[in-house]
Amino acid sequence: MRFKLKIWRQPDARSGGQFHTYDIDNVSPDSSFLEMMDLLNEQLNEGGGDPVAFDSDCREGVCGMCSLVVDSTAHGPLKATTICQLFMRHFTDGAEITIEPWRASAFPVVRDLVVDRSAFDRIMQAGGYISVHSGPKPEPNANPIEPAAAEESLDAATCIGCGACVAGCPNGAAMLYTAAKITHLGLLPQGQPERYTRVKNMVEQMDKEGFGSCRNYGECEAVCPKEISIKFIGRMNRDYLQAALCEEDNPRGKMLAQ
Repeated sequence: MRFKLKIWRQPDARSGGQFHTYDIDNVSPDSSFLEMMDLLNEQLNEGGGDPVAFDSDCREGVCGMCSLVVDSTAHGPLKATTICQLFMRHFTDGAEITIEPWRASAFPVVRDLVVDRSAFDRIMQAGGYISVHSGPKPEPNANPIEPAAAEESLDAATCIGCGACVAGCPNGAAMLYTAAKITHLGLLPQGQPERYTRVKNMVEQMDKEGFGSCRNYGECEAVCPKEISIKFIGRMNRDYLQAALCEEDNPRGKMLAQ
């Protein structure tokens, strides 16, 4: 297979960028998209050119490192698929493919197709954990959890933090990511003691990072490789409203939240 690639090139965060066009052939249809990018970089190295910088790690669809907008869609045209699990047989031979980095003000471009996603790390550091001391490890069945709640928590926990939701959102919102991280702890018994401080701190940190606001376009859910549901955003918004009534010095607020 052969392709014409229009790739965004940007030498560093301070410089402007532009698209460069490359032709590549002898691509196996069984190659993944990132393997095709590796082949292009080998070609550029052999010709004395500058290889294209892009992120990747496990290449098994679980780490969340890969981050490319392909033909205007985060992670490419195949639904529920990370870019590392997208194969070249999903494209037409001879096609022109446009490749860009995540586009969001909160994800500044570092170089070429690499963006700084450390804003997600700071949101997690604001409350995406359980710090309450629970004593010795309890027997697994000591705190029974309703199967529906356990399944919903696991659904939220499948978020790999790739940032496709931000890249897909016209407003560059991080609501789906933040909601997934809040929900998977908030549905479990271990997450209840810090449930309302967690949502308050993480949402406020999200706003500080400069992400846009949610307008219910649903693009975040559409491009999410793990198909995280936007229903978690509604749950997060309800918890955030409860948190406003659940201040430590407000006993009535605690009662309402419970």
